[in-house]
Amino acid sequence: MKKLMDRIARLLLYGFALMLSHSAPVFAVDGKLNIVTTVSPITNIVQNIGGSHVKVTGIVPDGTDSHTFEPLPSDVKTLQAASIIIVNGLDLESPTLNLANKVKNPATLILQLGNRALTEAEWQYDFSFPREQGHPNPHLWLNIALVMRYAEIVKDQLIAMDPVNTASYQQNAAIYLAKLQKLDQAIFKCVESIPENNRKLVTYHDSFAYFAPRYGMTVIAAIQPSDFSEPGPQEVISIIKQIRESGVPAIFGSEVFPSKVMAQIARESKAKFVDQLSDDALPAAPNHSFIGMMVHNMTIMTEALGGNPTCVANIDASNIPF
Repeated sequence: MKKLMDRIARLLLYGFALMLSHSAPVFAVDGKLNIVTTVSPITNIVQNIGGSHVKVTGIVPDGTDSHTFEPLPSDVKTLQAASIIIVNGLDLESPTLNLANKVKNPATLILQLGNRALTEAEWQYDFSFPREQGHPNPHLWLNIALVMRYAEIVKDQLIAMDPVNTASYQQNAAIYLAKLQKLDQAIFKCVESIPENNRKLVTYHDSFAYFAPRYGMTVIAAIQPSDFSEPGPQEVISIIKQIRESGVPAIFGSEVFPSKVMAQIARESKAKFVDQLSDDALPAAPNHSFIGMMVHNMTIMTEALGGNPTCVANIDASNIPF
């Protein structure tokens, strides 16, 4: 009942905010483009390309489940004031997009990076994102080649909106793309250091559908069903059998998706349980960046699977000043 009342209160607040909304032009803040984003990796990518010429507000809190996140009534004003709204797309942020389309200035563009970076034929469907439900796996940003596409799309859009600062956006993008290129190469080296029979991923949330094929790994199981519930007994038994047959030494969870069943599966399958991979939560300073998140992931993953975790030791995870 409390959840229902909270939901009703939230809808009433949305309705009140909608009555207050208007279609006046959206101006930059202190001469900067006022950009609203969603998940932390997208926010950080945009910050690095925009640098000091943009003000970026990410409305999905770091470490929050982005699939089930619903924007707060206070986010209405943030969306109304946006010069542009940049999201991942591929149905990841549907509640936020629904609200944005209702309250944003009519002239404000919603840029869906994933929909621009891939054709529909390239969308991935899997256990957590079955084709019959019509929602593709949206986790493109764990594939660095696709992140480089994101960066190019963001750069071109910022230049189109703010041509006066073209040179700065181009310079930032060049620096950032060079960092991403080095990260991409390092990830290949990480995977190459893992024994070939261990290049298999079992994760709780199915986030690595675009990562695995690029870097020569195979996702053999994802624990979380498509409705974001816990798996049933028969699913657990099937996954344990897969892990035993594959001989994978470790399975991976995330603090964003806590699950007691992962520890049970690890015990039954004799695999090590590592709960430190991150889908979209950025690490603490000094490496509070998307690149820092990927360095952390590859260090953890490579070591757990028997590879050399120093493969990403020389990657620059710092941000371009913003």
